[in-house]
Amino acid sequence: MLEQAQQLLQQYFGYPTFREGQQRIITSLLEGQDTLGIMPTGGGKSICYQIPALLFSGTTIVVSPLISLMKDQVDALNSVGISATFINSTLSGKEVNERMQATMSGKIKLLYVAPERLEAESFIQRMQSLHISCIAIDEAHCVSQWGHDFRTSYLAIAPFVRSLPRRPILAAFTATATPEVTQDMARLLCLSEPNIYVTGFGRDNLAMNVLRGENKRDFVMRYAESHSSQPGIIYAATRKEVDEIQTAMRRKGLNVGKYHAGMTDDERAHNQEAFIYDDIRIIVATNAFGMGIDKSNVRWVIHYNMPKNMEAYVQEAGRAGRDGEPSECILLFNPQDIITQKFLIEQNMQSPERKSNDYRKLQTMVDYCYTPNCLNNAILDYFEDPSEQTPCGICSSCKDERELVDITIEAQKIFSCIHRMRERFGVSMIASVLKGSQNKKVLQYRFDQLPTYGVMRKSTEKEISDLINVLIAEGYLMLSEGQYPIVKIQQLAVDVLKGERQVFQKVHKEPEAAPGSMDETLFEQLRLIRRDLAAKAKVPPYIIFNDATLREMSEVCPITERAMLRIKGVGEQKFRNYGQPFLQFFQERSTQESYSLED
Repeated sequence: MLEQAQQLLQQYFGYPTFREGQQRIITSLLEGQDTLGIMPTGGGKSICYQIPALLFSGTTIVVSPLISLMKDQVDALNSVGISATFINSTLSGKEVNERMQATMSGKIKLLYVAPERLEAESFIQRMQSLHISCIAIDEAHCVSQWGHDFRTSYLAIAPFVRSLPRRPILAAFTATATPEVTQDMARLLCLSEPNIYVTGFGRDNLAMNVLRGENKRDFVMRYAESHSSQPGIIYAATRKEVDEIQTAMRRKGLNVGKYHAGMTDDERAHNQEAFIYDDIRIIVATNAFGMGIDKSNVRWVIHYNMPKNMEAYVQEAGRAGRDGEPSECILLFNPQDIITQKFLIEQNMQSPERKSNDYRKLQTMVDYCYTPNCLNNAILDYFEDPSEQTPCGICSSCKDERELVDITIEAQKIFSCIHRMRERFGVSMIASVLKGSQNKKVLQYRFDQLPTYGVMRKSTEKEISDLINVLIAEGYLMLSEGQYPIVKIQQLAVDVLKGERQVFQKVHKEPEAAPGSMDETLFEQLRLIRRDLAAKAKVPPYIIFNDATLREMSEVCPITERAMLRIKGVGEQKFRNYGQPFLQFFQERSTQESYSLED
């Protein structure tokens, strides 16, 4: 039968051979075995049940969660001469009856329905007399409450199957499932001794990138302008952000659509279709957009905010490069994203177990944003992919050319501080103590009496927090679950404290000035900038920055915010109030020096 299957593949879809994993899954189904297929987005899951449906004698029912997915797949099947239809809430009663009659008379090979349809008594009764050879369940992870998109309607599938006079073959498919969710799918769908095929979670054609500390709006504008000829998706967490980003991009003259739940059905359908047919190249959307949209040539996906979990991220980022061509996935991360996602978790009315699971998944996503290791391998590790792992060479971590620096001493300071604080506080509080903050809570708990108080005062609290998060991502530390997680020491950190292990981090090396190399002319130029700022603010010049701070500036010549904040006397608030004119001065000076060297 496999030979017949390959002939049908060529006849209807124009492919001479099956992709990796497809052949094993199709063979399993043709042998009458319940089958669970876990395949990456764009891996060709639909062919795995569409081809067997043509060889089975009866009708195949496809359980699909989204109306847009049903329509797309039915249209595609009908266009190549395969009889398929769907029944969903967009149809009138008359249209439903007509499609049911066509199905009952044997004219339909594939019938697409939403999982909610399987709970309708009238539908169940009509299915009693239909020869159902197979039930294919798409997005099968929705049956598990430990998955990222749990839908209670999926729990109706197993009772529906039991109600049938003759049990059909069951085929379940998803692109994202941990081992825990895989077990849930097999159990809750009542698969009978299923063959389980995991064809891998890796996508060799996707360059995964995490960017921290970027001005998100500016980055998106620059990137979209330079890639406006290529189809791309920008995902944002809220409707408000979608509206604002799209408006700003249209002001720049870009042809950009949008998609979110606050729009009318007609507006969403129009924008979705315009994107599919390349009438607009870029769409800004919430995560409601894209599920099951079979647009193969999306060349880039930008996440304006960090998604809530790895499953959601892989699903959404995976909409890029479904044709196998090189594509780019960019996640713009800001610590504020964590607060936003925690707020959303707290707003959901769900069981304590589910909430705890959501927090655990969120922390995995935070770890992904901070890890210095290969991002593709981090995804494979999360899903416990059994394939051999090697650095991908194309992600932002693999291409990171920053210098590898020994930070064992800094790590020991952090671990020691956490230990002395009895492992009872979160990242921000630990950073405040290490910085030597005088804030109320630090003093209230008498942490200013600790030996580790202020031992990292040369760093900003943000730099210390970022370093703690890196150490969490690398397994030296662990965060407890919940809205206010506590930092705990792990065995790796104990080894570091004992001097049995070193810790390394990639960092930008700032240029160091030679002792006594202060340029007096430069110092005077800085004093003029300070004088102008003082006049505008109507304060004495030393309130802006004192002379010692200006002298250090003239020695270091900082051209980045990070370098500026390392200068004594330039705190975060001072930088926000007065730092930009000085930074701009040094940046322009650096550019002029570059031009003179070229001459």
